[in-house]
Amino acid sequence: MNTSQLEHAIIAVAFQCLLWPLVGRWVGGSLIVAVFLGREIAQHEYAGGGPNHVAYLYGLFHHWSLDSSFDVLSPAVACAVLALIAPGSPVWQTLKGRRTNSVSRSQP
Repeated sequence: MNTSQLEHAIIAVAFQCLLWPLVGRWVGGSLIVAVFLGREIAQHEYAGGGPNHVAYLYGLFHHWSLDSSFDVLSPAVACAVLALIAPGSPVWQTLKGRRTNSVSRSQP
């Protein structure tokens, strides 16, 4: 993992938090991951000679390296983890329910 992947994850989580009140945690994360995916595809089109000289789906299928794949996957994983553990999520509700049940059982 290099610094660009960490930077992409931090930027994605920051924008997800900004978009959260407007569109929700899952849609906010999806939007910013789509931006990073589009950026990588555009870079691959330019590596092939530019958007006017390559086929329509060229950037989607050519010039992908492990580094460029992780440039998209790291924000996707960071946004998914935030959406899963955030207040109001099913994981949060489960943990809250367990905490409430353990407190109510310990009192006489």
